[in-house]
Amino acid sequence: MHPAEEKERRGIQSIEVGGKILVALADAKAPMTLKQLAEAAEMTPAKAHPYLVSYGNLGLVTQDPVSGRYGLGALALRMGLACLRQLNPVRLAMSAAVTLGQRIHQTVALSVWGSGGPTVIHLEESSHPIHMNLRAGTLMSMSTATGMVFGAYMPAKTIQTFVAHSMRPDNYTHVVGDCLDWQDLQAGFQEVREHGMARVIGRPIPGVSAFAAPVFDHDGNVALVVTTLGPTGGFDSDWNSENARILRETANEISAGLGFSASGGK
Repeated sequence: MHPAEEKERRGIQSIEVGGKILVALADAKAPMTLKQLAEAAEMTPAKAHPYLVSYGNLGLVTQDPVSGRYGLGALALRMGLACLRQLNPVRLAMSAAVTLGQRIHQTVALSVWGSGGPTVIHLEESSHPIHMNLRAGTLMSMSTATGMVFGAYMPAKTIQTFVAHSMRPDNYTHVVGDCLDWQDLQAGFQEVREHGMARVIGRPIPGVSAFAAPVFDHDGNVALVVTTLGPTGGFDSDWNSENARILRETANEISAGLGFSASGGK
């Protein structure tokens, strides 16, 4: 690294050290004593206390006058809400999709729950062509990897209504994949919950296999689904494959960027 660049990247150590206290408070499920907070931040209570005084003066931390326990303050709340207002899930996911596609060399699709159900909104095509008509605006059935992820994590009432609607003959031809009934889908939904992602091998589109993983927002709701697809013959579909591992990492990173915490989310 160029010396000038190194100088620009040099931070303030005391801020980074004190930041551990804020991280500990953000991860805590309840207000903490000074001792608990110091342990979580890997410092002594005597070292932690001056930081807490300064953070309290700024409104980042508050102390209960009765119990003496510490929690995040009004300014921390304002900062969190401002961050949420500025977040754009699709923009975050599109950037991540480019990187994901480059890492695994497979097609990557981003989908949201639209008025017609699971809807593709962005596609990163790879050099390994897939023989299916997939583009932005394509509707996916619940039997696809994308659909199964939405089905596993969205409210059952919403999914049941969608399934009943998609089974009507006039709607069947408008979605990619088989339109299975509610009971037929339950085993697939359960598998998704067990693995944290969906997998299909050569179905419902012959010759195409896929993994799909959910992206959660700060409330633990599914914001969108990231799907990787490829020709079955050249697509490693093992649950522990690189395709699966990197997709999980990517979905988790986007979720974290949206304020989702696995310890406190779904």
